[in-house]
Amino acid sequence: MNRRVVITGLGAITPLGNSVDALWEGLKAGKSGIGPLEKLEKSQFSSQVAGEIKNFDPTDFIDKKDARKMALFTQYALAGAVQAMRQASLDPDDLDPQRCGVILGNGIGGFEVIEESHRILFDKGPSRVPPMTIPKLISNEGAGQVAIHFGFHGPSYILTTACASATDAIGNAFRAIKYGQADLVVSGGMEGCITGLGIAGFSALKALSTNFNDRPEKASRPFDKDRDGFVIAEGSGILLLEELGHAKKRGAHILAELVGYGATCDAYHLTAPDPDGAGASRAMKDALTEARMKPEEIDYINAHGTSTPTNDPIETKAIKTAFGEHAYRLKVSSTKSMTGHMIGAGGGVEAIVGVMAIQDGFIPPTINLDEPDESCDLDYVPHRGLKAKVKAVMSNSLGFGGHNAVIIVKEYQA
Repeated sequence: MNRRVVITGLGAITPLGNSVDALWEGLKAGKSGIGPLEKLEKSQFSSQVAGEIKNFDPTDFIDKKDARKMALFTQYALAGAVQAMRQASLDPDDLDPQRCGVILGNGIGGFEVIEESHRILFDKGPSRVPPMTIPKLISNEGAGQVAIHFGFHGPSYILTTACASATDAIGNAFRAIKYGQADLVVSGGMEGCITGLGIAGFSALKALSTNFNDRPEKASRPFDKDRDGFVIAEGSGILLLEELGHAKKRGAHILAELVGYGATCDAYHLTAPDPDGAGASRAMKDALTEARMKPEEIDYINAHGTSTPTNDPIETKAIKTAFGEHAYRLKVSSTKSMTGHMIGAGGGVEAIVGVMAIQDGFIPPTINLDEPDESCDLDYVPHRGLKAKVKAVMSNSLGFGGHNAVIIVKEYQA
């Protein structure tokens, strides 16, 4: 069995806005969603910038009583899923629940729940720890709550591969449909990690940007020689995947087709990528092989592009290994320059970017790329995006632990 998989709905909660339209308009304008850290007393942290979610009201999407039972990452996931279902014009009552699933990615879980319950434990004792502590904080509740909300009884689970989580989730959802385990899957990723523990933990690893605290919008600068770390961000990026016949039968508007997925592991280091980029390169090649595409057929790569000293030149090397001379004809950009690094949500948002690039004929820029690192010598679409015919997009996600995940979306053709 080898069924075609299409994308019929999108939903997003991001630092650029709480809808796909807001996200896309911000990216097209080269707007930064990064600002000063406001959720916490920033003076205690070495990194004082973040891609925070603004003006988010979960009751715009879900019942207030239900929202209280969810950690922030789950609220973001369900808000994105509701948006995607609405765009796809789907009523759960019209679907076979046994053939519908939820496969999502999450990197960290409910950090804010852990921190609050830990404070209560030490301040008031174990008997005062809230009973919903564990159900709210564990990552799988993101998928569980979405499945409960829509009444979907098919495969439902979370993948946690750090910053590759959402892309791995989309890849697994793709294969679940491709090989007949489901007809429709809500997929993508979510994260809610802008907390004291989240920022302190990443700061201890020297992973976050600290040199641009006075200029937050300049802090995320992938491929630039002055980059000094990533900018932590959060939110969700959710896609509705359907088997082609299922979508056509109900007259769905098809946004794009998902055609390839590659997943590898560097098996090199817990937090650093393999300097040769061999694992990332192989994931790109594997995605091309599954898609039955030649490197020359890819128009645009949405790079992992974290703005860290190690990622950007190694990912560049991996792209050149996978694409050969075509690497220099590709357009490559990192939208993390505008959203920040949304960890487990990143691959979901960036998959949406790929779909929108195809739909709108536009390649978003890498902002803040004032002087490229000498090891970063591809066309990263600096400062301003450009109108272009985009037929096929590759999206890369590379995570701690050496996890590499790559998907390919292309223009749908009947």
